[in-house]
Amino acid sequence: MLELDRPLVFFDLETTGLSVASDRIVEISFLKVYPVLMDTHSWTERLNPTIPITDSARQVHGISDEAVADK
Repeated sequence: MLELDRPLVFFDLETTGLSVASDRIVEISFLKVYPVLMDTHSWTERLNPTIPITDSARQVHGISDEAVADK
């Protein structure tokens, strides 16, 4: 088991595809674990990437162009 003294943050990104040069973020999430307080805090935000989400990315994360159109 991992024993922590300080908070630890986990990040997760969902993108329009796999290219770091041309694809964009459609969702960012984080989970912050406070070990001393035995508590967590999470946050998720969807973003409009202004480019289409590829079919292969949509199959992985389930986020459609319509779901982020107004973000």
